[in-house]
Amino acid sequence: MDVYYYFNYMSSAWMVLEAIPLIVSPAVIIALLSPEVRESTTLEEYLSRSLGLTLVAFAVLLLLLTGSVPLTSSLSSPSGDPAGTDPTDPTAPYAVPALTVSLVYHMAVSFYCYTMWTAGHAYTYTISVVVHAGLAAIGLWVMMFGTSDGRISRKTGADKRTSGFPFKNVEAEKKNAGKKRV
Repeated sequence: MDVYYYFNYMSSAWMVLEAIPLIVSPAVIIALLSPEVRESTTLEEYLSRSLGLTLVAFAVLLLLLTGSVPLTSSLSSPSGDPAGTDPTDPTAPYAVPALTVSLVYHMAVSFYCYTMWTAGHAYTYTISVVVHAGLAAIGLWVMMFGTSDGRISRKTGADKRTSGFPFKNVEAEKKNAGKKRV
């Protein structure tokens, strides 16, 4: 479950890190990403700042909806148990849907930046490709193994759904040799 929280914190931190230059100095970002150096228009600055504020809002919502920031109804009785990804968990009922939305976001942005980079645009897209692809990979791992629907044994760490299809488990057969099968 720790990887789940780390993913949420890393995602939110990266979104805020992307938002800061968009809000503070959109002209610098526009100059970095455009092929020719020119003065930025007011529409470009407005859209850059709007995107920055949207990224900050998305980061805050991600932290709140996934239960990474514990929210209680009163200050005197803080919740002792961290929020989980169980759909019936009342502390974070939107944990898995928020995880899914952020995973799709990271995959889409990584794909878009990769297409912009391969089309011959600025090399600054490579940073975004690497970070978003890494976050998408971690998010996919959390989606598959870190949620309550994951089938990982807490004792051994092995996947419970695996079989020994091409190989025989000789040790288990030795142990169960004297037992009668039904």
